[in-house]
Amino acid sequence: MSISVAMSRITEPQINSASPSSGRKFNLPRQKEKVVVVMGATGTGKSRLSIDLATLFAAEIINSDKMQVYQGLDIVTNKITKEEQRGVPHHLLATHNPNSEFTATDFCESASLAIQSIRSRDQLPIIVGGSNSYIEALIDDDDYKFRSRYDLCCLWVDVSMPVLHTYVGERVDEMLENGMVNEVRAFFNPKGDYSRGIRKAIGVPEFDEYFRKEWLIGDEERRERLVREAVRQVKENTCKLARRQLGKIQRLRNVKRWKIHRIDATPVFRKRGEEADEAWKKMVADPSAMIVAKFLYNFSTPNVGGGGLRLSSSALQSAIATVTC
Repeated sequence: MSISVAMSRITEPQINSASPSSGRKFNLPRQKEKVVVVMGATGTGKSRLSIDLATLFAAEIINSDKMQVYQGLDIVTNKITKEEQRGVPHHLLATHNPNSEFTATDFCESASLAIQSIRSRDQLPIIVGGSNSYIEALIDDDDYKFRSRYDLCCLWVDVSMPVLHTYVGERVDEMLENGMVNEVRAFFNPKGDYSRGIRKAIGVPEFDEYFRKEWLIGDEERRERLVREAVRQVKENTCKLARRQLGKIQRLRNVKRWKIHRIDATPVFRKRGEEADEAWKKMVADPSAMIVAKFLYNFSTPNVGGGGLRLSSSALQSAIATVTC
């Protein structure tokens, strides 16, 4: 199973576009424009998958993480770096004042404008983030008429909770090594409001006690104990967040009956290094690309352009068989 990319990224076919190899014309109805959503609990690799898809298809990304929309605290909020973005345009990422309040209504209005802007450039909008309440508001609120305007493809990157909890702990330790404490210290305010703006982010209120006491405690060991306790709380609260996010996705799928393609990434997170990268491609990136290709092109064996996206029917069926639809 392989996916190759031509010099330029793949764009959606036009109505009655012809296949270069066969000369056949495909009558592709385009009553609605298309949008892809990548969801999942924190730490499951949503941003990575969105970049994989955006570098294959002609796409731009809309961030739907309610903390990553704010400027600052890049380590704590785990923002994707410029290098990791690989040149893919991002919207609503580090765009708002960290002391302001960015509500679900603000997100719906901003995301709607971003979708229209992206579509005006004939690009595919990919919405990605863990704030499922924001995504639900955008898609199901009648005020925004999303479902009457767009066809939707939802991908859910899922990792079993015990495996994800282990990974979350490792990620917090890595954040600590990368300077999380000093980053949060710059935002510390004894009179700060932890119910507003970026100070709501996990990793900020947990260090409040440490920052209040660190200059009053002369004993280095006691200061280290305060740091360890703050880190423990960060890990615990992040795991709680992951469980809440999972519950919301399951509600959207099982109660509201959203059609969501589940991609099980658990085996990937049990591996390390090159083995993990190979497993990601085989078990997450390739199956997701094939689902999106089928969604965009409306036929089972897309063959677009000379050397563009080439997916055999057997490869497509094999990949989709690994996905719980």
